[in-house]
Amino acid sequence: MFNYIIDLFFPKVCAGCHTILITNETILCTNCRHEMPLTQYHLDPKNEAVKKFYGKINIEHASALLYFNKKGIVQELIHNLKYKGHEEIGTVLGNWYVEDLKELVLETPFDVVIPVPLHPKKFRERGYNQVTTFGKTLAKGLNITYNDAVLYRKKYSKTQSKKNLLGRSDNIENIFDLTFTAENQNKHFLIVDDVLTTGATLEACSKALLKIPGAKISIVCMAMANS
Repeated sequence: MFNYIIDLFFPKVCAGCHTILITNETILCTNCRHEMPLTQYHLDPKNEAVKKFYGKINIEHASALLYFNKKGIVQELIHNLKYKGHEEIGTVLGNWYVEDLKELVLETPFDVVIPVPLHPKKFRERGYNQVTTFGKTLAKGLNITYNDAVLYRKKYSKTQSKKNLLGRSDNIENIFDLTFTAENQNKHFLIVDDVLTTGATLEACSKALLKIPGAKISIVCMAMANS
């Protein structure tokens, strides 16, 4: 009864288009789910996400679930996840993508999910890392470890979304560092992030993790920006 009253006065709305959700709809309305711009990158080993890192770092796999377009449904989703506290969106996207990732045929399977870390100051400002629920959901679905303690950000930076593409690439090389033990050696790390743009942040994360002996790197994002 109490939940009915809450829903009556504060109805749950779609995180994509803000229409009121009906019975059995969660986070997204049926229409938005059908309109999601899926990349299908997991089916193409030479997809556009992989090409972002050609000649920069060696990766085993890279992909993104959705295309990110300004003023589109995906931008609204990521905005609600990143700035409005709707961490459940990461869970929904993780559950969606994990089924595709299970179909991958890799030389070595993923061992550990590593989220792109926030600087402690940014974490205090936001109160959470927007990729945590996505990463934990992938780890659970793939039956592998989630570890947010190996990689950390040692330099504070302002919100990337307010910078142009060139600005996002500047001064990012040495902002990540590691805390690792012998247990972390010879692992295939799956780095997860929200939106793949220039790839500079993920490249910097990868270079840091590749300092671990025997490390292999793959990258998965919720979305990839058209650029």
